[in-house]
Amino acid sequence: MTRHPLALAALALALPLSAAHAAWPEKPIVMIVTYPPGGTVDVVARIIGPKLSARLGRPVIIDNKGGAGGMIGGAAAARSAPDGYTFMLDASNHSQNPALQSKMSFDTLKAFDPVSLLLRVPNVLVTSPQGKISSVQDLIQSGKSSSPAYFASAGPGSAQHLAGELFNVMAGTSLVHVAYKGGGPAMVDVMSGQVPIMFASLGSAWTHIQNGKLRPIAVGGDKRSAVLPQIPTIAESGVPGFSSYEWNAVFAPAGTPKPIIDQMSAALADVLKDPEVKTRLEGIGAELVGSSPAELETFRRTEIQKWQDVVKKSGITIN
Repeated sequence: MTRHPLALAALALALPLSAAHAAWPEKPIVMIVTYPPGGTVDVVARIIGPKLSARLGRPVIIDNKGGAGGMIGGAAAARSAPDGYTFMLDASNHSQNPALQSKMSFDTLKAFDPVSLLLRVPNVLVTSPQGKISSVQDLIQSGKSSSPAYFASAGPGSAQHLAGELFNVMAGTSLVHVAYKGGGPAMVDVMSGQVPIMFASLGSAWTHIQNGKLRPIAVGGDKRSAVLPQIPTIAESGVPGFSSYEWNAVFAPAGTPKPIIDQMSAALADVLKDPEVKTRLEGIGAELVGSSPAELETFRRTEIQKWQDVVKKSGITIN
């Protein structure tokens, strides 16, 4: 059979490209982490980084570029060459910033190709051990009264703030937001009883729950947490359909070759199956996922729409 000259030329071009992808990676990979050292996102990066490096056979360099709710790191990643040597480990603000920020230097959906949803950590409704609110129904009653309860967060537009506003929208309450400069100070005031409640990340609150400084009322996930099986979900406690997670996912600059994205996605899924990684991440209440790129794309679009609806209905403005 005689091949058309154009077909032969296309085949000749495709072969070197495939070979290049097969050889990837040939040098160190930079993983831009959109939050500063010490936070949950950074902890996840430090846990998976060495295992990913071993899996790929090349160093994985963690590059923290925190600030502006992930947008500084996001802008840096968006400007990076789509050559398979820069990736971004981002958090749930990836889907919340488009709803909150009137001015962004990049279009979230256009700037990044999805690689893998690594994990989800449910928000957990917590109070001090002496707190008067002991159930979701107590909170609903307070939120519909003339003196609704206050809830703390890490700051305007933070994941904890949005979880509280989601509760207000779905439960028909008017809980009052109290913004702090960081999750640590917010949690300290909840532990002391200065602010009655917080929709905290289970990862951040877990140690304080274990040592008795915070009392969990309900978990914000789709199902009960494996580390708190006796604590009901918010959904089963009177707010059907409530679901609020803080999550971590890996993205690539738009245009990164699909074979490389698929290889990185498969490598991350393998890393999440490592017994040491599983133990450490599940120990902070994380639900490990390790999704395909297509699954992450569906997930982030659903999340973006969800938070756009919440921001519109609650009237939140932060800039």
